[in-house]
Amino acid sequence: MSKRASILIGMAIGLLWSAGMLWVAANFVTLPVFTLIPTIMTAFLAPGIVLLLMIGRLAQRRFFDHTIIDGAPFAPGSGAEIDQRVLTNTTEQLVLGLCIWPASAVILAGAGPGVIVVLGLNFALARLLFWGGYHLSPPLRAFGFAASFYPTVLVAGWTLWALVTYGQ
Repeated sequence: MSKRASILIGMAIGLLWSAGMLWVAANFVTLPVFTLIPTIMTAFLAPGIVLLLMIGRLAQRRFFDHTIIDGAPFAPGSGAEIDQRVLTNTTEQLVLGLCIWPASAVILAGAGPGVIVVLGLNFALARLLFWGGYHLSPPLRAFGFAASFYPTVLVAGWTLWALVTYGQ
């Protein structure tokens, strides 16, 4: 099987996972929430911990490797360079989530606060799978990428749909 086919299969499975995860979150996850703001803030805890692990791993690599301890670029294809790519992509996706999830939590409040918390937990799990997949074989990163990116895309679309159809 070609790399493109492997990546396409991983992305398709990630999209199906994302749609299913959002459906389950909207229909079956209920949380005792006192206010929406703490729920939104809590949703970013698990992704923040994963980001912390990634940053810590890179710091550990630099500290114990005399060739990069002074901030030298990572060797192409090295474990440290892969970790840097994963960290960069994770940061990009987390910023995207920070731009979309809070508004979605407020606009889709009728779907329940479980959606945003599940988005955060799913993001953390998917990013760990992306990280591990990238180290095993770059095509294996496709599912983790899709399972963390597509939920944000889908919830953004859902939120826009709710805004367009509000009051109809």
